[in-house]
Amino acid sequence: MQRAARDRVLPSLGHLLKALSTKIRSRRLPAVQYHYSPAHDLPYLPSEIWLMVLREATAMSPDPLDISLGLSFLETPCSIDDYHSSMHVKRDLALVNKAWNRYIQEFLYEFVWISRASQAKALAWTLLTQFIDGKPSSGQWIRRLHMETPALKRCATDDIRTILDYAPHLVVFSDHHAVRCTRYHEFNDVRCSPEQMVSALATPNRKLRKLSLTNYSDDPFPYHISPTLKQTAANLEYLELSSSSVPAVSGHKLAKALVVSFPVLQSLKLTLDNTTFAVIANWQMPSLRNVSVVSSDFGYAGRGFAVFFAAHGKKIHQLELGHSSSLVVEHHLTLQPRPIQQIPLADWCPNLKEFICSADAEWNWRNPDWIAPHVLLPAHPHLEFIGIRDIDKRLLDDVASFPSDIEDDAPFFPLVEQISSLLYNEAFPSLRYIRDLSRTSHSMRTVLRPQARILKFWSKILARCGERQVWLEDFRGVNITSRDLRRAGLVE
Repeated sequence: MQRAARDRVLPSLGHLLKALSTKIRSRRLPAVQYHYSPAHDLPYLPSEIWLMVLREATAMSPDPLDISLGLSFLETPCSIDDYHSSMHVKRDLALVNKAWNRYIQEFLYEFVWISRASQAKALAWTLLTQFIDGKPSSGQWIRRLHMETPALKRCATDDIRTILDYAPHLVVFSDHHAVRCTRYHEFNDVRCSPEQMVSALATPNRKLRKLSLTNYSDDPFPYHISPTLKQTAANLEYLELSSSSVPAVSGHKLAKALVVSFPVLQSLKLTLDNTTFAVIANWQMPSLRNVSVVSSDFGYAGRGFAVFFAAHGKKIHQLELGHSSSLVVEHHLTLQPRPIQQIPLADWCPNLKEFICSADAEWNWRNPDWIAPHVLLPAHPHLEFIGIRDIDKRLLDDVASFPSDIEDDAPFFPLVEQISSLLYNEAFPSLRYIRDLSRTSHSMRTVLRPQARILKFWSKILARCGERQVWLEDFRGVNITSRDLRRAGLVE
């Protein structure tokens, strides 16, 4: 009888314990039902699809690798802040998994911006280490190398030479006074001299399309730069040349410099002396359209400046003068004797359509009712577009020079008259567009609750442009309208 009772109790007890354990397990680990999602198939996408996805996720605007966007001097260049933001996104994507890290390498290295010497040394060390370890070189992905550093953080020549040696597919190279070059022969490594560093760009398989060079030597450009340019000239569409010093070489000695032919060059930016201008005048540039010039010795009235524009002026469609009117006038006032001839820039460039100048113009008290956009170009019959740089700086300087009430726009009176002078039909009868090329000025005009005097200033400019039927544009090329000003500050 006891055995029969035990046989009945044990199964019941087993069912009870099983029910309790199931109930406890259900409380601790709730059952999760599986729901299919197409997202679960993403890791199995082909690598080509992943590369397209990552390309869109890391794209910059404007595209720093699009050469056509940088041929005009009106385009807003990529800023260091935009570059850092893009690199942060690429770094985060590279840390997701090993596959993404492998895919993202191309986008991590395609555009390299060096802003201090330690970055150049780190990149050179990485490329050398990969070569020694027999790993694929990351330098194969470098397509644009931009170097722009403070004066005290310039890069070593051996680091830059190493980077160039391991970047065979480089398309854009920009050196803005970023290399530390000594004038004394402290080292015997000829490979790291400024001349040899530049010659590394002239390899047969390299197809440079945009090139910015700085001359660190006391010798003028044509001595060691011209042979390099001759090797890379076939594909160059943009060329920028600047010098850190004015060479003490006579024009007669430079007359024997090598003549270079640039069949597809469209844009040329020069910060050179008057003597070197005369040499570059002999270069063959049939496709040249855009020119930006700064005479490092203020030799605008010199022979070299005149010879250059006599040779190439008829082809120029867009011209930018780097020195403002006030700097040119101030320099001429210090000369003894002062230059008295008028520079016929309008005659040299009869087909000029676009002109870029600085807002820092000089008031001509001989004709106080009219201020030319630039002392070198007081008038032009065919000019259709004028772009003005540094309006933000001029506004801030005028406010600092003439303190007044925050709503009083009296400090901006000279600038209003200066821009209004551009609208004189006698000086620029074909003018149709005036553009503010300053991004900061755009922010001062459109940010939340801008100053009333800033909006009053722009409302006056807009009204005078309307009377002359000239479009007023911001740095993006978008029209500035009275509706925009009213929306920003309810200015009538």
